[in-house]
Amino acid sequence: MQEFISIHIGEITALLTAVCWTFTSMAFEFAGKKVGSLAVNFIRLALAFLFLSIIPRIQTGGFLPTGFSGMSWFWLSLSGIVGFVIGDLMLFQAFVVIGARVSMLIMSLAPVMAGFFGWLILAEELTLYHILGMFITLLGIALVILNRPSSAKKERVKYPLKGILLALGGAAGQGLGLVLSKLGMGEHDAFASTQIRVMAGLAGFTIIFFISGYWSKVFIALKNRSAMIGISIGSFFGPFLGVSLSLFSIKYISTAVASTIMAIVPVLIIPPAILFFKEKVTLKEFIGAIVAVAGVIMLFMG
Repeated sequence: MQEFISIHIGEITALLTAVCWTFTSMAFEFAGKKVGSLAVNFIRLALAFLFLSIIPRIQTGGFLPTGFSGMSWFWLSLSGIVGFVIGDLMLFQAFVVIGARVSMLIMSLAPVMAGFFGWLILAEELTLYHILGMFITLLGIALVILNRPSSAKKERVKYPLKGILLALGGAAGQGLGLVLSKLGMGEHDAFASTQIRVMAGLAGFTIIFFISGYWSKVFIALKNRSAMIGISIGSFFGPFLGVSLSLFSIKYISTAVASTIMAIVPVLIIPPAILFFKEKVTLKEFIGAIVAVAGVIMLFMG
């Protein structure tokens, strides 16, 4: 068992990342319905920064990461802006324009984007087995998402190009953000690297909020006790633990494979949806889940 863990530590931490993001997605959905997604985005990063500051305090006595070169700071900060700010903003706007279901379907292309940017920037290569495993996993995810009705608006035959491009931008932001993280992190600690990314994300949202005058909604959100509980839970499992595990994962495996395993959140969310929200699972969702799990097993075996 110990040998299996040491050999597949990258795949295992990617799977743990997906588990964390499953908790995060439910917590942030709950909070977002109460106070809005932009307020949730800013507060989640602020809380994650506080969580992440505990670790360097224990290790070095300070609150900020140390030992990073200027170039590492640059690439990790750029990763935070691309992933946390630009990518997420485009995704949330895509939710408004074309709905959550279609947006998340397009977002499932993030591993493909990660594979492309990983090849372009890091010269990462994938085996045929990995490519097949990625395809099968994404096929299963697509089956699950396609069966979910859009919560944002009614189904339409045609979708605006603007919405499609926004969702593609969100997928590209997620994929490129992960690759830039790997480039900047090197052999540094994953939690410290995540803290730099979070600081950059906070700075980006701060500028946007000053320009848009959105601070009032953030202050209103801070007074909503139930929303803050959801944001706190989501912040712990998301930008603190989940993102840190994702960076730990890409130390050992390619960004494309790691990103594919992390993308199975729509599959992992099915059991809690049945247990806690009493939702019914259709045959298509069940088949999609099995296909996605089969693809993940292939990625472990690759």
